[in-house]
Amino acid sequence: SPHIDKAGMWLSEPDLEKGLEMRKWVLSGILASEETYLSHLEALLLPMKPLKAAATTSQPVLTQQQIETIFFKVPELYEIHKEFYDGLFPRVQQWSHHQCVGDLFQKLASQLGVYRAFVDNYEVAVETAEKCCQANAQFAEISEVFSSSKSQANRTSRGKPNSLLYKPVDRVTRSTLVLHDLLKHTPVNHPDHSLLQDALRISQNFLSSINEEITPRRQSMTVKKGEHRQLMKDSFLVELVEGARKLRHVFLFTDLFLCAKMKKQISGKSQQYDCKWYIPLADLTFHTLDESENAPNFPLVPDEELDAMKIKISQMKNEIQREKANKGSKVIERLKKKLSEQESMLLLMSPNMAFRVHNRHGKSYVFLISSDYERAEWREIIREQQKKCFKSFSLTSLELQMLTNSCVKLQTVHNIPLTINKEDDESPGLYGFLNVIVHSATGLKQTSNLYCTLEVDSFGYFVNKAKTRVYRDTTEPNWNEEFEIELEGSQTLRILCYEKCYNKTKLTKDDAEITDKIMGKGQIQLEPQALQDKDWQRTVIAMNGIEVKLSMKFTSREFSLKRMPSRKQTGVFGVKIAIVTKRERSKVPYIVRQCVEEIERRGMEEVGIYRVSGVATDIQALKAAFDANNKDVSIMMSEMDVNAIAGTLKLYFRELPAPLFTDEFYPNFAEGIALSDPVAKESCMLNLLLSLPEPNLITFLFLLDHLKRIAEKEHINKMSLHNLATVFGPTLLRPSEKDSKIPTNPTQPITMADSWSLEVMSQVQVLLYFLQLETIPTPDSKRQSILFSTEV
Repeated sequence: SPHIDKAGMWLSEPDLEKGLEMRKWVLSGILASEETYLSHLEALLLPMKPLKAAATTSQPVLTQQQIETIFFKVPELYEIHKEFYDGLFPRVQQWSHHQCVGDLFQKLASQLGVYRAFVDNYEVAVETAEKCCQANAQFAEISEVFSSSKSQANRTSRGKPNSLLYKPVDRVTRSTLVLHDLLKHTPVNHPDHSLLQDALRISQNFLSSINEEITPRRQSMTVKKGEHRQLMKDSFLVELVEGARKLRHVFLFTDLFLCAKMKKQISGKSQQYDCKWYIPLADLTFHTLDESENAPNFPLVPDEELDAMKIKISQMKNEIQREKANKGSKVIERLKKKLSEQESMLLLMSPNMAFRVHNRHGKSYVFLISSDYERAEWREIIREQQKKCFKSFSLTSLELQMLTNSCVKLQTVHNIPLTINKEDDESPGLYGFLNVIVHSATGLKQTSNLYCTLEVDSFGYFVNKAKTRVYRDTTEPNWNEEFEIELEGSQTLRILCYEKCYNKTKLTKDDAEITDKIMGKGQIQLEPQALQDKDWQRTVIAMNGIEVKLSMKFTSREFSLKRMPSRKQTGVFGVKIAIVTKRERSKVPYIVRQCVEEIERRGMEEVGIYRVSGVATDIQALKAAFDANNKDVSIMMSEMDVNAIAGTLKLYFRELPAPLFTDEFYPNFAEGIALSDPVAKESCMLNLLLSLPEPNLITFLFLLDHLKRIAEKEHINKMSLHNLATVFGPTLLRPSEKDSKIPTNPTQPITMADSWSLEVMSQVQVLLYFLQLETIPTPDSKRQSILFSTEV
């Protein structure tokens, strides 16, 4: 019998099973984070025993009173969570869909009073700990031990226990999120449902009462009597100043927008900010320059340079992993510092999307942002605040100084949002392929032309990966398009829904820099546990009133990139290239010629050709038609979205049983590209190329010419030689399993993921080398070529 879920949708049995399966994954996640939390509490309690013992001697490190204050309620918290963990663990071990856990969560919620006491005492505890650190070298040394243990949350608080002391405060907010997740996957008729609802209600009430008390402490200063200025959002952004990129920390308060820069840190001193400028929200607009005036020119950083940074980051992470095994803490600190510098550089250089703010009584400022999602986020929250701000004002220099000083205490984002700050126990993200089907959207009020784009994070910032077709004149678009997205350490999938504006005059003034209007946006965490089971997962993303239905399926790198030995003689996909060309009596397989011709006919000016995913069902239909040697394949192609044709060509090369550059020569190409002497490198690389079997060589040269022609139109299609090499490198070079130089030690997923990226980078470099070579001798002169004789 079907069941009704929370949203009122009918659930079939398999969907219900899936939901209950998700409960198990959510609970496993909760267990893992409880384990980490217990270890943080243990680390806090570790110095407590010796301190207590010393307190009764003639030379106490701290008095009994100080110990009580600093460690107030921590042992009780430990007991509560230990009991909860010990109760939950066996139930998840003996999992069945009827298993109940609600009583444990309800009990945990009922003990939140201990947190109330902890939070009330928190400020005093931190002050006492800091005073004791200064007054007592011995305690400073002990506290160094337990604050630089693996939970060093905040790099600035080295040697103060407050980074660990903050964990329980942080935990309360996390527990309500966890309950949300669990409730979402618990059917209404499950006995746990009412217990979990009860626990969630208690936790939320508790949280809001705590927030009301904590918030005034987070206020910077009163604006008018009774009105508090609050921090709404802050983050690192790149500002464009006279053509140069500058890293800024931006703070949005309830009544003003402040752009600050972090001062150079003098050792021992805490962080400080300098205010660069501010705009009262009543004076802030987003209006942009007239189209006639040129948009500001800003230097674009070539992709090669960004990639070189990514390679460095991957290598450094590898080194840090290795040093961890050798326990070389001095070396690790040095490497982390270098890594942090590289990542700041990457953050500074990568974003290219303008976000302009304007002071109606003064200047305009330009930030560079890496995705439309963040830009929309900033705009939304600023507009929301502006509804409450009508008065303009100006701050005296003293007020400005006080406000800027308060930013240090108020900031919520402490570090550059990249990988350096991930704790070791966090997931390194997913590497592999994510198939996403964008089904449909509901909840739109009026008919319009709609499309969606998908973004995922890579190396800490977001890139646009796919775009659905525009569905015309509808309130309920049914795209049902599937995309395959490559993930590099990704943790989040974002989706944006746009209204396509064919008539540019309709746009409001302040949206003039976006040609299409964002109707909604949402994101979803890519949880490794939930995506592990190789099956499609259906999900609904709610975005201000609109709901978009998606399905996702993940294939990890190890599985998705395996080359399969050729098992069939018919068709073209997965068949050795020599067999296909011999059968067709051709030099270049028919499928390659057809796809290239069609793309040259109408895809040369398509933005992101070969990078933007085609619709997977179209690609599968084309694949089947080529395999069946269907006579109507060219008619089919002429009616298909050009990205699907590009996808079919890539798929053909990816499914070859051996790479176009062959398994045999793969190691040599990898070594050749690493040679530093340009003459030796050219000789080696050309020799290797000309040694390839004839069908491989001629097909490659044919493709190479095509890719160079695409790059000539880079100013329109945004595909540089480097972009093309990134897309095609792994597809043409990736070896079969046995030749891959990938360590498969599952205990070190990060190293594995990073060695993957290193290997992929090397494949990209090889292809880029040939794309950048001026001339390559033609195959006919190959035999007589003296220049490239092996003696060189």
